[in-house]
Amino acid sequence: MQLKRTILRLGLILTLILSQPIAGLAQEDLQTARRIVFLGDSITYSGEYIAMVEAALRVQDPDRVFEFLGLGLPSETVSGLSEPGHAGGKFPRPDLHERLERLLEKTKPDLVIACYGMNCGIYHPYSDDRFEAYRAGIRRLRDKVQSANAKLILLTPPVFDPVPISAQTLPAGETVYRQPYRGYNQVLDLYASWIMAAQTEGWQAIDTHTPMNAFLADKRKTDPTFTVAPDGVHMNSAGHWLVAREIIRMLGVNRVDTSAENVVDGFAAVGEIAPILEKIKTRQKVLSDSWLTEVGHLRPGMSKGRPVAEATELAKNLNAEIKDLAKKISPFPGTQSDWNGFRRFDFDCEGAMATVVVPDRVERGKPWVWHGEFFGPSGNFVGLLEFSAKENVYARQRTLPAYSWTE
Repeated sequence: MQLKRTILRLGLILTLILSQPIAGLAQEDLQTARRIVFLGDSITYSGEYIAMVEAALRVQDPDRVFEFLGLGLPSETVSGLSEPGHAGGKFPRPDLHERLERLLEKTKPDLVIACYGMNCGIYHPYSDDRFEAYRAGIRRLRDKVQSANAKLILLTPPVFDPVPISAQTLPAGETVYRQPYRGYNQVLDLYASWIMAAQTEGWQAIDTHTPMNAFLADKRKTDPTFTVAPDGVHMNSAGHWLVAREIIRMLGVNRVDTSAENVVDGFAAVGEIAPILEKIKTRQKVLSDSWLTEVGHLRPGMSKGRPVAEATELAKNLNAEIKDLAKKISPFPGTQSDWNGFRRFDFDCEGAMATVVVPDRVERGKPWVWHGEFFGPSGNFVGLLEFSAKENVYARQRTLPAYSWTE
């Protein structure tokens, strides 16, 4: 009854929020930040959805300068709660606020993206006290991020899925819950609704929970055992893609298909994304372990990272490799060939043959030059001016092949 009353109180506000686009300030913050720190629990620490988002940005604009730091911590909550006997009684759940001020001071982010909630209700049925602990923890997070002159975007928690672990869950009405409550996703529904409703106070948020609920419901129409979290909590690659694509959609990355159901299909128009993802994950692990060690925390069993200076230098080299891979990846479908030292692509576009010749350097704003003429051996040329942002003048002129449509 408590849960139902609370949902009804939020219902009208949430309806108003969801009827409006979520873009605006959050999109601007995502697009302009240089150092972005991701906070969360083990789902964020795994880094998979973070790597997918970064890969989308890298292939969209290989020259863009930014840094992702994935500093999620396994078992962590923002509520400060921990269930009895957590981790077999070895240690209580760490509280984000034990390390948050140090983390913000040392990393100096422009933007923090935080995903909390999965652990914060400690897998128990809904209670007002636990809900208030979650809300208070999120508010403290927001206040501290603002005090550090950074922006905050909240992600709603992923879905808890009892189906694959039904034998290890407990029904409502138990006195003690040493195993997860079967209806815990309803608690997360409420947490997610509150996060989205908080946008009326000027908060920035991206909803990953609701689309994931809808995706699971749709898949189970034909496969009742379908899941994206085999242990009920930790997502597989498909689950991480569901989170990533909501962030990518917010970013407006037009080279990635955010309607796709998996990461391979999402990047299909781009080309083979696996090599870039692997390089990003390698660099991400180096930096994550390094900064977690530098900042310090109370979670036992974590890998000790390299000194930050050493990790940063290694990351710099990996970033150069990532940039090179991103520039080589195919920006257009069809057949690729060489044309006067530039990459040429020939492909079908809605029944017409298109030819695109790509310059070796993308100009600011990505301008296109269109030619409705035949693309012959002699070629159509156009003089393009390369803009020097450093000197704020038009620096020099060079001849580049024109972009051309042929019918």
